[in-house]
Amino acid sequence: MTDQTRPLRVAIVGAGPAGIYAADALMKSDTAQDPGVSIDLFERMPAPFGLIRYGVAPDHPRIKGIITALHKVLDKPQIRLLGNLDYGSDFNLDDLQRFYDAVIFSTGANADRALNIPGIDLDGSYGAADFVSWYDGHPDVPRTWPLEAEKVAVLGVGNVALDVARVLAKTGDELLPTEIPPNVYEGLKNNKAVEVHVFGRRGPAQAKFTPLELRELDHSPTIEVIVDPEDIDYDEGSEQARRNSKQVDMVANTLQDWAIRDVGNRPHKLFLHFFESPHEILGEDGKVVGLRTERTELDGTGNVRGTGKFNDWEVQAVYRAVGYLSQNIAKLPFDEQAGTVPNEAGRVLADENAEGHDRFMPYTYVTGWIKRGPVGLIGHTKGDANETVANLLEDRAAGRLNTPEDPSEDAIVKFLEDKQLPYTTWQGWYRLDAHERSLGEAEGRERVKVVEREDMFRASEPHKA
Repeated sequence: MTDQTRPLRVAIVGAGPAGIYAADALMKSDTAQDPGVSIDLFERMPAPFGLIRYGVAPDHPRIKGIITALHKVLDKPQIRLLGNLDYGSDFNLDDLQRFYDAVIFSTGANADRALNIPGIDLDGSYGAADFVSWYDGHPDVPRTWPLEAEKVAVLGVGNVALDVARVLAKTGDELLPTEIPPNVYEGLKNNKAVEVHVFGRRGPAQAKFTPLELRELDHSPTIEVIVDPEDIDYDEGSEQARRNSKQVDMVANTLQDWAIRDVGNRPHKLFLHFFESPHEILGEDGKVVGLRTERTELDGTGNVRGTGKFNDWEVQAVYRAVGYLSQNIAKLPFDEQAGTVPNEAGRVLADENAEGHDRFMPYTYVTGWIKRGPVGLIGHTKGDANETVANLLEDRAAGRLNTPEDPSEDAIVKFLEDKQLPYTTWQGWYRLDAHERSLGEAEGRERVKVVEREDMFRASEPHKA
């Protein structure tokens, strides 16, 4: 039986929104009142906030405002941040089980889902996730990005595709007031793109944009958004989707409005194409020179079928934004196709054929995108966290959690220091935050993001550097 008289010790691997929401759910539980909870958030990066810091476009300060709410959670004394630590190399599940009653994985998704079409490996064919990491100043990607293409294709009709298209179509000076680091500004300042083409396989009613994200495209003084009137088409399935969802209807109405207006004279053109299914990336001498799409048509249900008619588009770069993919986690089962850890309501499945709780890995849980795949908005991970934490607490009440050999808060610190692992803290984030703001103040900006891992660590933990 687990010890129910001392504070519940929980390790959360991943300090993005999903992990912080899980910590918040634990803090709001009855267990937090008696006998209490003690939570350590482990993070691979020197700074917390995951996707919000390294996945949200820099010209979206509204979404970054979520950090304010996450700050309040991490400010609580029962929660510690242990950053700059890589699960799988610096520590693993066996190590965590020495110190914690339960472990929650919230590692998110940071790789690009594959798109298997001819030419996908040509020079000039890129994954959106890599480009997003570059413009968001991720320390583990190259400092430069090739932006020689004058005409660019973006494959996908979700918010990530819009972010990529918008950043490619804007000027460096437009993005300078944001937190972009100097290397990103220099790259974008020299970007040669004047035409960006976004391609969707299905129609306007099936686009995955959110209305606000879509409308923001049209706010730039340098971007002319263009929609072909022939792409405004709905079948019964599409009309039903519009009736069922206010968001779908708002997106469709915005696209309709853009399709019937006169094309203006803003210098950069951003085309939104529907009913064009990527068929092949065309190349010469190993480099991208075009994109071939197959024209599709609605089949009555909101789905599409190919027409056998192909269109070739002259582009010199192609970005695929067809979804993110999580990477497998050491010592946990993994579904390669879904990109998730097999689980049932957050409990990690070890043996699907076993009965009852023998089906589950003991005291091991998942939440966020590693639990259900990279779909939905950041706020959707709150519901995930609540479900996972409810099951963890149910397992605690039933005596199914771990009995760690040393659950004291000092034990994990001694373990890290014995291994000479340089880790960052929540207090260190405050120092890094102040440093980035001071860099921004010198340029009349809110902040300038620090890119180099060593520089982040030095600003966070100067006494350890």
